[in-house]
Amino acid sequence: MEAAAAFSYLRDLPPCRKFEFNPKLGIDNPVLSLAEDYNPSDIWSLERPRFYLLNKEEGRTFGFHLQQQPGRAGHVVCRVEPGSSAQRQGLREGDWILGVNNHVVEHEDYLMVIRRIRASGPRVLLTVLAQHVHEVARAQRGNNTHLCPPLGQGVRPRLCHVVKDEGGFGFSVTQGHRGPFWLVLSPGGAAERAGVPPGARLLEVNGVSVEKLTHNQLNRKLWQSGKQVTLLVAGPEVEEQCRQLGMPLAAPLAEGWALPTKPRCLHLEKGPQGFGFVLREEKGLDGRLGQFLWEVDPGLPAEKAGMQAGDRLVAVAGESVEGLGHEETVSKIRAQGSCVSLIVVDPKADRFFSMVRLSPLLFLESTEAPDSPWGSGLASVVETKNPLVKDATVAAVPCNFRQCFLYPGPGGGYGFRLSCVASRPGLFISQDGVLASDLL
Repeated sequence: MEAAAAFSYLRDLPPCRKFEFNPKLGIDNPVLSLAEDYNPSDIWSLERPRFYLLNKEEGRTFGFHLQQQPGRAGHVVCRVEPGSSAQRQGLREGDWILGVNNHVVEHEDYLMVIRRIRASGPRVLLTVLAQHVHEVARAQRGNNTHLCPPLGQGVRPRLCHVVKDEGGFGFSVTQGHRGPFWLVLSPGGAAERAGVPPGARLLEVNGVSVEKLTHNQLNRKLWQSGKQVTLLVAGPEVEEQCRQLGMPLAAPLAEGWALPTKPRCLHLEKGPQGFGFVLREEKGLDGRLGQFLWEVDPGLPAEKAGMQAGDRLVAVAGESVEGLGHEETVSKIRAQGSCVSLIVVDPKADRFFSMVRLSPLLFLESTEAPDSPWGSGLASVVETKNPLVKDATVAAVPCNFRQCFLYPGPGGGYGFRLSCVASRPGLFISQDGVLASDLL
């Protein structure tokens, strides 16, 4: 049967890849952004999982809508925005999301998948499967099997911060007029101590792809780095596994090694005098609006938890607040009740993660609170000392629920409709008669 034969997609077929270079993005185009060669008229040309490295441009989204399937497991792309990164890379309506960066998400809760994508920051790697192949696979293998090809345990690119010593950076670059480049390490040198593996392929320098650089351009970039440089590298084992899977050596897959700074997770419980900080919206180091923490009162819970004046708020209860306005952020904080879990970065960390074009949330060991009086990182948080925010106590929101504060639009409406599915209990939020989706 043609459908059944087409589904032997994973290991039996050799990877079919081509590189796409966007001249508008120049040499900063992310490394190894791959797209399959396929004939759009042949629906069986997409029989294997595909990988899409998407980039969020300034002030824009990745450009696709993800829809929850009522009564069914899985996460489906229901719309791709014209001219977006998603469309340019080849994401298609009806594709099923199998993986987000290094996480297999086939059987994860819908809200957790949304959280992972938003927490990925300006770049995200999606593993997807065409709708028709997904249906055949589920019919053959059942709903409980995994279709996403995972990397082996611990097999990931590395983001390594190398500080120059008396022996320099401790590596040399293989000769060649143009990339790709591989590193030759000095035994016991700075690069080796920073976690660069032997025989590593060099992918990025300070957040910039080196795949299209000449050898002279690369040397110049390393020289301009001064006394420290951040390298994205892939060891031979990582490179081989990604080659076999057809997976790009993408920065969002990376694990941090000897990074100069990390995000911090603060757990606060409200005292008699409140939390002792002010939340303000202002422009950050990159000129974009963000939510910043100020007026940290000595001796109150915020200071005791490690908050510092000038910290930028990255997430509330593990959920990214990047791109949210002040009122939306305050609503998320208030909805958590009397305890708070905040993820923050100081100015040094903010500059670092902005330079490497990766979200600090990718390098947080755990975005959930440890065992504490308020349980997991989803169900507890605060009110701020901002004079514009009235003191209000809101009941804690149960895990996997969202509390939304709506304001009427120009026409007086709230922009959604309630719909139901025949023979199923409950109501669903819809737009124009279609089940609502999340724009990512």
